[in-house]
Amino acid sequence: MNKDLKKIIRALEAQGFTWTFAKSGHVIVRKNGEFVTVFAGTVSDWRGFRNGISDCRQFGFQWPPKR
Repeated sequence: MNKDLKKIIRALEAQGFTWTFAKSGHVIVRKNGEFVTVFAGTVSDWRGFRNGISDCRQFGFQWPPKR
């Protein structure tokens, strides 16, 4: 897993999101059991990464996290 994706996942967990690995290696993100988005296991396209963060923001995700 990419180090940037690990940071995002830690922030997601801290804000009440859950995640699981799919068989394909993708990261599936949920909030209260409701599907939010899927991050690719290897983030080769930066737009996909940003689109995933955008999807999470629609569910209340704060990025970058406030200190």
